Amino acid sequence: MNRLSTAFFCTLMLAAIAAPAKAQDAFGETVDPNIVLPGLSQYAPASAAGANAVVSRNVQMQAVLTEDGDPVENGLTWRVFHPIPGADGKLPLLATSEGGSAQFEFEPGDYFIHVAFGRSGVTKKLSVPAAGPLDTQRLVLEAGGLVLNAVSGVDMRIPVQQLRFNIYKAEEGLDGDQQLVVEDVEPNIIVRLNAGTYHIVSEYGGVNAVIRSDIRVEPGKLTEAVIQHRAAQLTLKLVSEAGGEAIADTAWSILTSGGDVVSESVGAFPTIVLAEGEYTAIARNKSQTYQREFTVVAGRNSDIEVLLK
Repeated sequence: MNRLSTAFFCTLMLAAIAAPAKAQDAFGETVDPNIVLPGLSQYAPASAAGANAVVSRNVQMQAVLTEDGDPVENGLTWRVFHPIPGADGKLPLLATSEGGSAQFEFEPGDYFIHVAFGRSGVTKKLSVPAAGPLDTQRLVLEAGGLVLNAVSGVDMRIPVQQLRFNIYKAEEGLDGDQQLVVEDVEPNIIVRLNAGTYHIVSEYGGVNAVIRSDIRVEPGKLTEAVIQHRAAQLTLKLVSEAGGEAIADTAWSILTSGGDVVSESVGAFPTIVLAEGEYTAIARNKSQTYQREFTVVAGRNSDIEVLLK
């Protein structure tokens, strides 16, 4: 199966590359394929002839990313459920397996089979007859992978510890809010998702550098999205002269051009990340207040010095 890796800068740039590989190779995870399962007979419906007349049947299970794809050989989690809810209103879980393709032993009856691949998954009802042919069960996940990263300005890479991504469903729910799918995703981590469009919120630092983008995940493909932030990292210093030593025990407030406070901190040289724009830095030291207006340019990290005068 071919894998198409799509890398793009959300908001400005778009490029694509392709390389052949099996579908599961695109998601880069190895899980022990050995399967150890409990018996299912305690939940499976027995025939009218009695439990002694029931013959168990082996059923092979496969999961694929697309209709014509190869079976996924690792990273799967299989679950088998009884179709009748228990006293708690939930379907009883009969067995689980992790790895790739799986084999389960069933008594004749009905079951629900669910297979998960990361955040993607699909459920199928299975009816096991007492006799006759029983084909391998092939579940189509219609899933892909998403890898997120970000730059500041045109191409300045952002340290991974300063980036976090939240992934939401693109469509709004009945309450008008978008459903959170995965939160606090680190850069360069593969997230397996059902095919579809997702709303990505990228946070650079902890102040106001936030970018939102809609990204589509294609089945059987790995999408690599590089989000472009319009922000920069700044180090604040209160100094007696240009280039001088930073003065300790200084309290800082950062105001937008409209006068709103976006950040407050205390220290000789605190570091913050701010979105592109106009700001005022206010420094307080020993009952004295000093200030300076400055401009943040995307991708240009710099020191902001406030002079004692």
